Amino acid sequence: MLIVMQKDATQEQIDRVNEEIKNLGLTPVPIPGSQRIAIGIIGNTGAIDPALFFELDGVKEAIPVSKPYKLVSREVKPENTVIPFGDIKVGGSELTVIAGPCAVESLEQCLTIARAVKKAGAHFFRGGAFKPRTSPYSFQGLGEKGLEILIRVREETGLLIVTEAIDHDVLSLVEEAADIVQIGARNMQNFSLLKRAGKSPKPILLKRGMSATIEELLMAAEYIMAEGNHQIILCERGVRTFADHSRNTLDLSAIPAVKSLSHLPIIVDPSHAAGKRDQVIPLSRGAIAVGAHGLIVEVHHDPLHALSDGPQSLYPEQFEELMRSIRMLAGLPLAAHK
Repeated sequence: MLIVMQKDATQEQIDRVNEEIKNLGLTPVPIPGSQRIAIGIIGNTGAIDPALFFELDGVKEAIPVSKPYKLVSREVKPENTVIPFGDIKVGGSELTVIAGPCAVESLEQCLTIARAVKKAGAHFFRGGAFKPRTSPYSFQGLGEKGLEILIRVREETGLLIVTEAIDHDVLSLVEEAADIVQIGARNMQNFSLLKRAGKSPKPILLKRGMSATIEELLMAAEYIMAEGNHQIILCERGVRTFADHSRNTLDLSAIPAVKSLSHLPIIVDPSHAAGKRDQVIPLSRGAIAVGAHGLIVEVHHDPLHALSDGPQSLYPEQFEELMRSIRMLAGLPLAAHK
């Protein structure tokens, strides 16, 4: 249920509503919004009688929420969530681009790529310091040394940092170094990790699991938001199907579907969907055409020798081509870089 307060409701009236919710054994959650003061109710296993709140001073509406995901639903918050990073805003009308290598390999490697993607117009630098890999014999990342390199990249280029946390201990390290903490596809339903991410002060980039439905993605985001972190960016990165012409099948229909159901921003990862660099630019164009709020793209200056995902990484000049293509799409301006 969503309790909508009158615009002139006092703090005393708001506190009284919160107290009544707690008396029912439930949890009140303030919902950020520019147009109204609202309080979500979580913890109930059945319907709540709206009459319990109608007689409280300052209450305008008590709205039942039909979706199993409550806080991420547009029923609770009709307006889009926009996550600001200074002049850069993820969500809303501007397009945000995150670019960089799959894995952090060295300071020289990261700075070379970071300078190239920044010159082309990227706003964030991505790079994995901790790498969950299908094979235990594959490169697993540089760990804490990789985080130190990412910090240097931010200091020297001004690009904000996105990197993945693969477990509780790593998340504590990552949130000290990163501007956005990524929860990868393999961990989308790692519910204890999602709860921990919900206590993080940093925004969370949540990738859709390789076999997850839209509802499962939104329920995973609900785990994070229920713990108090409302700064969530969803990411479509392709799902596993019978097709073998690409690594995964990019579900572009997920973008308008999510935008109709949730107020959270959603971006697209064409690199992991494709698995092949010649598909990345066309898929990126498609993602923007259907309304994605941004892209997260893998770029490497020497992909033939990359330690992770070289075949899907764009060369810097290809990334420049991608950015030119984006600028040509009418009505979707790139967010201004600092």
